[in-house]
Amino acid sequence: MAVKKKTGGNAAYKQLKADLAAGTLGPLYLFQGEESYLREYCLTEMRKQLVPAGFEAFNYHKLEGKGLTAQALTDTVEAMPMMAERTMVQVVDWDVYKLPEEQRSGLISLLEDFPSYCCLVLVYDQLPYKPNRTYKKLYAALDKHVQQVDFEEQSQSEILKWVARRFRAAGHSIDAPTAEHLLFTCGRLMNGLIPEIGKIAAYARDERITRADIDAVAAPVLEAQVFDMTKAVAKGSFDRAAEVLGSLLQLQEEPFMLLALMGRELRMLYTARIALDEGRDQFWLMEQWNMRSNYQAGLLLENARRVTRPWCADAVRRCCELDVRMKSVSGVDGAGELKLLLMELAQGARR
Repeated sequence: MAVKKKTGGNAAYKQLKADLAAGTLGPLYLFQGEESYLREYCLTEMRKQLVPAGFEAFNYHKLEGKGLTAQALTDTVEAMPMMAERTMVQVVDWDVYKLPEEQRSGLISLLEDFPSYCCLVLVYDQLPYKPNRTYKKLYAALDKHVQQVDFEEQSQSEILKWVARRFRAAGHSIDAPTAEHLLFTCGRLMNGLIPEIGKIAAYARDERITRADIDAVAAPVLEAQVFDMTKAVAKGSFDRAAEVLGSLLQLQEEPFMLLALMGRELRMLYTARIALDEGRDQFWLMEQWNMRSNYQAGLLLENARRVTRPWCADAVRRCCELDVRMKSVSGVDGAGELKLLLMELAQGARR
C-alpha cells in the first residue's frame, strides 16, 4: 500500500529534494505549478536515480493523459522492472476528475494497492490541476496516497542566488539591485530567465552586469511593458506611452487585456500615492499588494511622486468605465479608445 508523507506547499518541495538527496523517493507524486524549470529538473533527477542507463525502454514510461484509461495505467505500473529495483511512470495532463465512474474506481483501486517497485508521477503542465471534492472517494484517495508538489516561484533570496550563479557560470557577476531589475524586467520564472541571462552575458563587455546591459538586449515581460506605459503617462509623456502601446498592439496583445493590466498598475500607483500622503513606507505598500521585493515598491513610490491623489482616483475610475464599455458595447475600437485614454491621462498629469 502506498504511504504518503504528510507535507504540503513549499514543505513538499523541500521534502522531495531531501528524498532525492537521500535516495528515498516515494511511490506516488503529483507535480503542478508554473515553475516548469524546477519541475523538469526534479523529473530528470528522479529518472537518473530510478532508471539505469540503457534500460529506459523497460523501466521508464511516459504517458499522455488524453485518452488514458485507468486499466492502461495499471498495466504499465504493474510491469516489473528489468535490471533495476523500480520503474518510473510519468503521466502528463491527465484530467482524473473527468474520468467516468468506472475509470475513477479503477484509479482508486490502483492508488490504494500501489506496487512498491514503481514510482508514478502525475504531471500537470498545460492542463491545470483542479481538485474536485464532489468526487469524494477519488479526492480522498489522492489526498491520502499522493504527494502533491507545487512548483512555484522561488523566494526572493533563492531566485537572486540562482541568478547570480547563472551569471557566474557565464563569467560575470551581478549585484542584488541589478538582479532585482532583471527580475522586474524579465519575470521571475526560471525558464524565461535562462535565455535572457544568456543574451545579457553575451552582450556585456565588462565582468559586472549593469542595468544598461539588461535594458539593451533583454525582452521585457508584458507586465514590465505596461508599467513602462503607465510610467510614461504619469510623467505626462503621451508620445512614449503611445510608442509602448503601439509595440504591444503589433505583438497582437488584446486591448482589453492591456486595459486590465493598466488598470491594475494604476490601482497600485494610487495605493503608492496614498502611502506618500499618509506617511507610509514601502513595506506597507508591499504588504497591500503582496509584493516579494521592495524594488517594485520603490519604482511605484517614485512614480507616485509625479502625480496627485485626485489624478490617480480619476485614472482608476476612467479605466473602469472604459473596461465596462469595451465589454458591453459592440463595435468599440478598443485600441483607439485605449490610445485616447492614454492621451487624456497624460494631459491631466502635466497640469
